[in-house]
Amino acid sequence: MTMASLTEEKQKECQLTSAHLSSRENGSLCQSLCQFMPETRRPDRTSSFSSKEFSESDPLFHNEFYGTALASGTISEIHGQEMPSESVRALVIQILFPFLLAGFGTVLAGMLLDVVQHWDVFRNVTEIFILVPPLLDTCETPLNHEKWNLIIGNLALKQVQATVLGFLAALVASALGWILEEELIVNHVALLCCCSIVTAFTASLLQGIVMVGVIVGSKKVGVNPDNIATPTAASLGDIITLGLLAVISQGFFYCMEPYPYITYLVCVVFLCLTPMWVILSFRHSDSQKLLFSSWEPVITAMMISSLGGLILDRTITDPKLEGVVLYSPVINGVGGNLVSIQASRVATYLHFHCPLGELPDDAKGCYSPCRNFCTTGPNGRSAQVLLTLAIPGHLVFIYTIYLIQGSPDPPTAVFIFFYLAAAFTQVFLLLGIVDVMVHCLWMWGRDPDSFSIPYLTALADLLGTGFLTLCFLLMSLVT
Repeated sequence: MTMASLTEEKQKECQLTSAHLSSRENGSLCQSLCQFMPETRRPDRTSSFSSKEFSESDPLFHNEFYGTALASGTISEIHGQEMPSESVRALVIQILFPFLLAGFGTVLAGMLLDVVQHWDVFRNVTEIFILVPPLLDTCETPLNHEKWNLIIGNLALKQVQATVLGFLAALVASALGWILEEELIVNHVALLCCCSIVTAFTASLLQGIVMVGVIVGSKKVGVNPDNIATPTAASLGDIITLGLLAVISQGFFYCMEPYPYITYLVCVVFLCLTPMWVILSFRHSDSQKLLFSSWEPVITAMMISSLGGLILDRTITDPKLEGVVLYSPVINGVGGNLVSIQASRVATYLHFHCPLGELPDDAKGCYSPCRNFCTTGPNGRSAQVLLTLAIPGHLVFIYTIYLIQGSPDPPTAVFIFFYLAAAFTQVFLLLGIVDVMVHCLWMWGRDPDSFSIPYLTALADLLGTGFLTLCFLLMSLVT
C-alpha cells in the first residue's frame, strides 16, 4: 500500500469518526483525534508499553487497552462500501439507554426549576427565565478527547465559548425584557450578566472535568467512551447548569443591595480572563480552528433558544400555565436528544455515500416531508424508531415526575393527551427539519455535526416551549 493510499484512507476514517458521534456539538471536536490515528497496522495487544516514555501529546490510554470499532480499523474496511445492516431491534437497544438516561436528567432539571421559580431572585428578576434554555444548550457540549494537550486546548476553548455566550445570552435576555416591560434596571442587567457568565463558565468547566474522568475510567474498564460520554453529558448537563444558576443568582441577588458593585466586578474579572483562555486554545491547532469557525452556529442557536426562554418567562405570571416550568426542560431536552441522534445518523450516511459538497442520488430532487418517514433506508428507519420512542418515553417521564413529587392526584387523561400531542408534533417537525438541514449543510460543504446540532437543539427549545404552552392553554379551555 502506498503512502498516498494510506493518507487517503486516514482522511476517510476521520470523516467517518466525526459522523459516528451523536452528541450535540462534538462532531468537529472528535475530528482532531483522527489526525493522530495510526497509519500502519493495528498494534499488537501483547506488546509491552511499560518501557515507553510518553509526552503530553500521547493518548491517556492506548486503544489496545479497550475494545472499540473505531480503533480496530473496522471503519477503514467498510468505508466506501455499503453501510452495515442494522436491525430495528439493535437500533432501539442502542438508542434506548442514552435516551432514558438523558431523559431522567431532564426530569430532575424540570423538578428543580419548578422549586427554584419561587425563590426571590426568580420572582424579582423574571428575565432570568429567558437565560435557562440558552444556558442549558451552551453547557451541554461533551468533551471527547483522549490526549492531554487536546484536553487542555479544548477545555480552554469551552471556557471561551461559555464566557462569551453567557455574556451575550444575558444581554439578549435584558433586551427582550426591556422591549416587553419598557423598563430597564441597570442593576438587574449587571446581575443577569454576572449570573450567566459565572454559571456558564463553572458548569462548562465542571462538565469538562467530569468528561475527562469518564473517558479515563471507561478506558480503564475496557468500555468505549463514546457510548458513555454522550449520555453522561446529557443527563448531568441540565441539572448541573440549573442548580448553579439558581444558587449563584440567589447569592448575588442578596449581595446586590448592600454591595451593588460586586456584580460589575465579577463580570469584569471573568471577561478579563477570556484572553488567557483564547491564548491557551490558540496554542493547539485543532482548538485553534474551532476558535474561529464555531461561533456562527452557537450564537445563532443562542438567539433562537432565547426566544423559547421568552415564552417561558411569559408563562410565569399566568396561573393557567403553571405546569410549563416543570415540563419545559423535559420536552425540550427529549426533543433535542432525539433530533441530535438523527442528525448524526444522516451525517454518517452521507459520509458513507458521497464526498462533502455532493449529495447521493436518493437525496436529489424536490424534498418531500414523507421521505424521511416512509422510506425503508437506514435514515427512514431511524426516524421511524425515534418518532415512536417519543410517546412511550414521555409517558415514562410524566409518571416519573408524578411518583417523585408524591402528588395525590395522578396526571389526567386530558393533560396526557395534549402533552403527548405537543411532544409528538415537536419531534415530528424536528425530524423533518433535520433531513433538509443536514443535506443542505453537506451540499454547502459544512460539517453537519458541528453546524446542524446547535440549530436543531435550539429549535427544540423554541418548538417545545411553544407547543407546551399551547397544550396548557387548550387544556384550560377544555377543563
